[in-house]
Amino acid sequence: MKNNNPTISIIIPVLNEEDHLGDLISNIHKNSTSENISEILVIDGGSDDNTISVAKNTGANVLHSEKGRAKQMNLGAKKAKGDILYFLHADTIPPKNFDQHIIYAITNKHEAGCFQMRFDSDNLILRFFAGFTKYKHKICRGGDQSLFISTALFKKTKGFNEDYIVFEDNEFIGRLYKRTRFMILPFHVKTSARKYRKHGVVKLQYHFGVIHLKNFLGAGPDKLYDYYKRKIAI
Repeated sequence: MKNNNPTISIIIPVLNEEDHLGDLISNIHKNSTSENISEILVIDGGSDDNTISVAKNTGANVLHSEKGRAKQMNLGAKKAKGDILYFLHADTIPPKNFDQHIIYAITNKHEAGCFQMRFDSDNLILRFFAGFTKYKHKICRGGDQSLFISTALFKKTKGFNEDYIVFEDNEFIGRLYKRTRFMILPFHVKTSARKYRKHGVVKLQYHFGVIHLKNFLGAGPDKLYDYYKRKIAI
């Protein structure tokens, strides 16, 4: 029997993600129904490891892009064939039947949304902050929760603002909150705490908080990226 559900294009921006990408794509296949997935698009920003080989060997389609997640995700959306776009970070694993949950939300008039989030860590501070992802306030949003959106709405909103090198997910979701009933699905993605392990939980959470505050106070994409470069990307 033909599946009349809308189909999902999964878009994964990557840069040197050979250690995580294979596990992610394997979990995508395991946790979804193939009829619901139009394609898996891996958008590479110039990897110099085995990321592209891993992607191709696991059945994904690879597109080459300028470096920058906003640019990579916009390119993926432009090339996507599905009725729904689902943006995933390479180190974030979606829940079982995520495709069915997304299709249910879209067909019930929620044009965009995300999942709640857990870290792959038992750290109490990370568990505390991850718990806020169940709340609807836009300050609780972020790219690690993944993002689904109807292709039609993505085109209307013109997608991610490519001026943002960091904070691109938050900026886009902030615009979506003004246009649609953004839905928080009651299931959890599992995302890597690797940046926290590298930089320290308290230190990194503080810097992320400062970036949110700077954005709230009117700092533009250049100032946010300058702070990120000086305090985090080292």
